[in-house]
Amino acid sequence: MPLSMGAAHAADAPLHIGYSDWPGWVAMQVAIDKGWFKDAGVDVKFEWFDYSASMDAYSAGKIDADLVTNGDALVMGGNGAKSVMIMLTDYSNGNDIIVGKAGTKGLKDLKGKKVGIEVGLVEHLLLIDGLTKAKMKETDVTLVNAKTNETPQVLASGDVAAAGAWQPVAGQAMKGAPGAHPLYTSAQAPGLIYDVLAVSPTSLNARKADWAKVLTVWDKTVAYIDDPKTQPDAVKIMAAKSGVPPEEYVKYLKGTKLLSVADARKVMVDKDGLGSLYGSSRNADAFNVKNSVYKTAQDVKSYIDPSLTNGK
Repeated sequence: MPLSMGAAHAADAPLHIGYSDWPGWVAMQVAIDKGWFKDAGVDVKFEWFDYSASMDAYSAGKIDADLVTNGDALVMGGNGAKSVMIMLTDYSNGNDIIVGKAGTKGLKDLKGKKVGIEVGLVEHLLLIDGLTKAKMKETDVTLVNAKTNETPQVLASGDVAAAGAWQPVAGQAMKGAPGAHPLYTSAQAPGLIYDVLAVSPTSLNARKADWAKVLTVWDKTVAYIDDPKTQPDAVKIMAAKSGVPPEEYVKYLKGTKLLSVADARKVMVDKDGLGSLYGSSRNADAFNVKNSVYKTAQDVKSYIDPSLTNGK
């Protein structure tokens, strides 16, 4: 039996959650190190992955939930591993970056050139958004498929004019290619990329009270990180997990807008546009179908359950 199904039916088994190197998810390390999940009476086991590997683990039934972007929750579901988004952790506010090599002034300079990107995932969506605003088409560039964690090497090789990655990988890419700099970031498209806790429907149905406790711990975590008095301690914990100096990591907080449960409540209202998780997810769904990430448009409403965020 897949672990996610077995754990869902055992009330005393830990909730297995995948997380990876994105500030809004590394924030969970604060709660882990502080023992706040135990204090809240919920047993959790967080498993650290490279991002796409976490999606593979969820799709294989090895974990109960994964921390992913809203668009990538649809990617997993569109390819057979349905999940339900029950909580928002943040929205990307500049930490997703299309990085250009030295001498590249803007996206228009990429015409006819190669761009390293993990095709079908979130930076691809960001690139298309930027190209559209620059009155360009995807066919104006040549995509070179590369895992996000490999983009620093791809950019440094000189084989591409730009690459897409999120922090801290984007920062590594800029360090490894002198003169490299941002061409377009998620700060120019707020709400394009929401980050969520996507849970197995089986686990959610069987352990809803435990998942509600996870939300309570998340709220405590956001408050601790946002409080100027405790933020240095939080940043120290997060930086250690990512292997980045604290003075550098603190900058990433500006590019990740952490969302309290109260903040998320306003976003988890069904509206059109990027100010709503529903509208943003419909936008991502259209992108995924257009780019053959999966074949059939998804029922976005079935992927979002705002009840726990709404305190129900």
